[in-house]
Amino acid sequence: MKSIGYYPGCALACSGIELDLSIRELSRLAEVELCEVADWNCCGASSAHSTGHDLAVALPYRVLALAEAQGLTEVLAPCASCFSRLKGTLVRLRRNPEMLEKMAGLTGRPCRNSVAVVNVLEYLNRLLKDGLAGKFTAPLKGVKVAAYYGCLLSRGEDIVEGDDAENPTGMEAAIRAAGCEVVPWNFATECCGGAFSLAKPEAVVELSAAILGDAEQAGAQMIVTGCPMCHSNLDMRQRAMSAAGRRTGSMPILYLSELLGLAAGIAPKAIGLDRHFTDAMSVAGRSA
Repeated sequence: MKSIGYYPGCALACSGIELDLSIRELSRLAEVELCEVADWNCCGASSAHSTGHDLAVALPYRVLALAEAQGLTEVLAPCASCFSRLKGTLVRLRRNPEMLEKMAGLTGRPCRNSVAVVNVLEYLNRLLKDGLAGKFTAPLKGVKVAAYYGCLLSRGEDIVEGDDAENPTGMEAAIRAAGCEVVPWNFATECCGGAFSLAKPEAVVELSAAILGDAEQAGAQMIVTGCPMCHSNLDMRQRAMSAAGRRTGSMPILYLSELLGLAAGIAPKAIGLDRHFTDAMSVAGRSA
């Protein structure tokens, strides 16, 4: 793999910038060129489908059409929500050719629906198989990690493929390659509250506190995820959890790509480790 299409989406330019930084650093190390989809637009995330079905399909359809016109055969969508919207649209269009024709009319862009959509776990595991693991010069030996998939990296018929929706393991090989120990726990696929972060923050505090509590009871020293919304809720809301009496203490929440970046000896600030709400820089001291 010398190159791959890249759809950063909205989150990776702001709230999930650490994911973007770490993906780019790992890609450089693996000598893979990220070809950003030109003129990309928002995928619709969690809001478009509540406005209208056609809008919810048209937004990701346009991204797929742009990627195809650019000559890309596959596109990496690191954000779990973006991946779900793009891959879900690809699946819908394959099941309903009439919708494909309708979207071409609405957007003014034809599309053969030929672009494959890759999520962050698939991409990172591919890098590891292609030799990235051999460049891990600073493994985090013995650190206990809870792998958190949440909703969008574990569910969706024909969207998340090759893993068990109830007991996913897609992160485990990468975590072990970084020198860490994967701890078994109960909340790996529980919802963090997702997009209710602003509408119902008290619900998010309750759900996310339960996730952190279970990871802590399992002996985890950190939680690793691949979703910007999950990361935001688990990382940013820890002070609110303490204020609500739901938990004490703190736990680092890392993107899987950040964990691999540390194992590869990349400078912590280069992968955004200093941008977290809950201290994560202390994790850097655990690498060899």
